[in-house]
Amino acid sequence: MTKVVLASGSPRRSELLALLDIPFEVQPADVDESRRPGEEPLAYVERLARDKARAVAREGTVAVGADTIVVHRGTVMGKPEHPAEARAMLERLSGDVHQVMTAVAVAIVEKGRVVLDSTVETALVRFLPLTDREIDDYIATGEPLDKAGAYALQGRGAVLVESIEGHPTTVVGLPLPATRRLLARAGVSSIG
Repeated sequence: MTKVVLASGSPRRSELLALLDIPFEVQPADVDESRRPGEEPLAYVERLARDKARAVAREGTVAVGADTIVVHRGTVMGKPEHPAEARAMLERLSGDVHQVMTAVAVAIVEKGRVVLDSTVETALVRFLPLTDREIDDYIATGEPLDKAGAYALQGRGAVLVESIEGHPTTVVGLPLPATRRLLARAGVSSIG
C-alpha cells in the first residue's frame, strides 16, 4: 500500500484526513508562506498547498499539502499576531460575508520527478452581527490568535457564524470531497 504523508502539523487537518480511513503519517512542511507581490488570493493559496506537498514528496509516497485563507472584500486575512489585530478582523467580518479558500495538493514522485495535482475549494461564510462584548469574550478565549480570519469554525468561533455555503470541511482546513478525489486520482482509495 502506498504511504500517505500529510504535510501539515495542523491537528484539525489530521482529524479530517483520518475520517477517510486512510493510514497516514504527519510530516509538517517547512515552506515560505509569504504572499508574492500582486499574487491573487486563489493563486496564492494553491501555490502554498502545492509547495507543501512538493516539500515532503518522496518516492513511494503520496504527499498531501493544504492551505487555507480567509478573503474579505478582496483582502486576504491571515492569522492575527495580537488581540488588537484579531479584534479588527472580527469587526470587519461582523454581519458580512467572506470567502474561505482551502487549496489541497497531492504530490507523487514518478521517475525522479514530482507530479502535482491540486484544487481550490471556496466556501462563503456569513457572520452574525457581533457586539463589542461578544468580540471581547471570544478574543479572551485565545482561540482567534492562531486562526486565519481570527476564528475557528470547529471551535467556539462556530457561534459567530450564521450560515455557510459550501462544504464545512473547506472552512476547517481540508475539504474532504476534494481531498478524496485527489487521492483517488493518485491511486489511494478511502473507505470513508
